Amino acid sequence: MANAIFWSIFGYLLGAIPFAYILGKIFVKQDIRNVGDGNPGGTNTWKAGGWKIGLLAILLEIFKGYLPVALARHYGTSSWSLIPICLAPILGHITMPFLNFRGGKALGATGGVWVGILGLWAFSIYTATAVLLAILKENAWAAVFGVSLFLGWAIFIDGSMWMIIFGVLNVILIAWTHRRELTTPPHLRPWLTRSFVRGDK
Repeated sequence: MANAIFWSIFGYLLGAIPFAYILGKIFVKQDIRNVGDGNPGGTNTWKAGGWKIGLLAILLEIFKGYLPVALARHYGTSSWSLIPICLAPILGHITMPFLNFRGGKALGATGGVWVGILGLWAFSIYTATAVLLAILKENAWAAVFGVSLFLGWAIFIDGSMWMIIFGVLNVILIAWTHRRELTTPPHLRPWLTRSFVRGDK
């Protein structure tokens, strides 16, 4: 129990560090919350400063989800005790007390947590999510579908009840952080729609 509490606190504090915001301030000289959708995350750092600084921001967001889970597992924490540890960096990123509790959407932290759980297999689901992002016009729906793939892994491949419960909570959190965008029904991107139209002729 003590280990779970320690790693949960560590994970929350690490998740709460606004790496993308800090990189934007240092290298782009800009508040990335004034870019794109106003989210203090890696995608807006990419938009504001280019792919190099954006990629670094995204990798740091993945890292802060991965590290507490990987360390907790390395030092013997397992099963049900991992649920709060896995949730901690995601909640830290969503709330971000260092930015007046106006956090991000936690996709990077979510991915990092699943890498900590599944290992390199998680990147296959990342690839599937990237395909969804390319197909769907609304990134919010692609994000929710992508996280649901991790839940599907937990249900149909791993089968661990603790992982299934975490997966359900994770999908709920990602849906909540994207709640405004999810009011728009999912649509295919125009280039794909045009391809279908041409194929019917």
